Formats: sequence, C-alpha cells, structure tokens
Amino acid sequence: MATNAADIFPSIDAYLKLCATKFETIPQSRKLALDELSNYIQQKLTKKQPVQLTFICTHNSRRSHFGQIWAQTAAAYYGVSAITCSVNTLRLNGFVITTTDNSSNPHYQVQYSNQHAAIDAFSKKYTDAPNPNKDYAAVLTCSHADETCPIVFGAEARLKIMYEDPKISDGTPQQEAVYKERSQQIATEMLYVFSSIKQ
Repeated sequence: MATNAADIFPSIDAYLKLCATKFETIPQSRKLALDELSNYIQQKLTKKQPVQLTFICTHNSRRSHFGQIWAQTAAAYYGVSAITCSVNTLRLNGFVITTTDNSSNPHYQVQYSNQHAAIDAFSKKYTDAPNPNKDYAAVLTCSHADETCPIVFGAEARLKIMYEDPKISDGTPQQEAVYKERSQQIATEMLYVFSSIKQ
C-alpha cells in the first residue's frame, strides 16, 4: 500500500491503484529487467546515496517522458524519497500539465501532487542539464537508443527496459488508445519497480 498516496491527485491515485492490480500481467522476462532497476534503486538507498534515473530514448519524446514521469510518481506513491528523474495522455490520467513557453521545444510542468515539485519535461539529450552527469542509472526505453548509445557517459548502470513506440499510431483512429495502452504499461511497470523498495 502506498504511504504518500494522500498527497497524489485523487484521479492519479485511482489510476495507480488500478495499475497496481496488473502486476501479474507483466511477463516474467520483463520482470527480470524491472527487478534490475529495483535492485539498483534499493542498493543506492541502502548506501544512503541519491537515486538518479535518466530515461533515454533516441527521440526523447514519448517513452522516456512516460518513464520519467511515471517513475517519479510511483516513487511518491510508495513513499520512496530521494528519487530524481530527469502530453495529452498524461492529462487524461489526471496530471496537471502547463506549458511554460511556446518554443519549438516547449517545457512542460507536470504535477501529480500539490505537495511535490512539478517535473520539468522537455525534449533533451541525456547529457543536457538538468540530467545528472555521473552516478546515475541510464534506463534505455527503445532499441534504437540501445544501438546508438553503447556507452552512456557518467552512468554507473545501463538498464534496458524497452517499450514499443506509440508513434506508430500517430494520425490513426487508434492513436489515443495506443498512447493510453503504452502509458498504462509504463505506469504499471514503474509501480512494480517501486513496490518492492524498502527504506
């Protein structure tokens, strides 16, 4: 059960409770990859070190954003502190999202609670600020990033948790359903990761 769930917006809390009932649908092969991430987080917390996760995707637009936002939200849901993770589907799940500029690469402030700082989400390279430059886990969310980034500078762990790109549905009648499905998969898997963390 969540320890900080009262802080999370009610619609997101309800969605997370639904996702938490779906752990048994995660294939064992994926659980092995997710357990690697859980173990990394647990080791850092046991050593009283900050946990920095950077979700990497070649185009840094969908899967890595979902990963970053759902991981940070799952950490808060389970009361796991000291985690930093450096948009319409998320709005449908209850996130409050505001655009801070109208540039070609807009910044979005994503909130899951009034009690926690908003997540600054924007397209960036893994080497760009505010991403950490050392002592972090690089979580690769697409096969192209895995192929083109054989070395992720500064990362102390390189973890592969691949997701199918929802972009395949862009401009089709299935677009909204495909994005919801991918978001729910990532939300469920990030909840699974943080559900076993002990502080």
